[in-house]
Amino acid sequence: MQLLQLVLSHFHSKFHLTKCIIDTMSFPTTLSYLNDREAIEDALYRCVLGLDTADVTLFESALIPDATFDLMGNVMKGLPEIQAGSFDKVSKLDTTHHLSNIRVNLEGLANGTASVTASAMAQHYRPGEGNKPDTTRLLSGALYFVDVVKDKEVWKVKHFKAKMIWTEGDWGVFA
Repeated sequence: MQLLQLVLSHFHSKFHLTKCIIDTMSFPTTLSYLNDREAIEDALYRCVLGLDTADVTLFESALIPDATFDLMGNVMKGLPEIQAGSFDKVSKLDTTHHLSNIRVNLEGLANGTASVTASAMAQHYRPGEGNKPDTTRLLSGALYFVDVVKDKEVWKVKHFKAKMIWTEGDWGVFA
């Protein structure tokens, strides 16, 4: 048991060091040499990485000013409302969002529009509790339906809709 406590203590101290590094790290809002499909996917990555790292600049770089966010029927319009209704709540948590099965429809490419679908799985823990054993969490699986537009040569989210497919855990982590 003492060995386990020592290992957990070591891991916990390493986590705090890593968390401090992440807290002072910044991510670029644009990447070089991406083709349209990659740049469109990057809009989604900027959005969820901004949430996971509490990087409001990165998050907002993924959205046009009048974007809409539809999270399970709760529709937020414009950056201020999206920040208050989504970013401010999620970014304070210990969270990671993982995207897969990304499909980009380039049908409107000539007009500077495209659509994206993706599967998402996200872990949500209360602030500072992500690495605590047996802590309360909310795990979710969703489908994302996203319309993007090219804004000053950068692809950004115009409309984001998350359809929750399943959840496991405690919604109270958001309280």
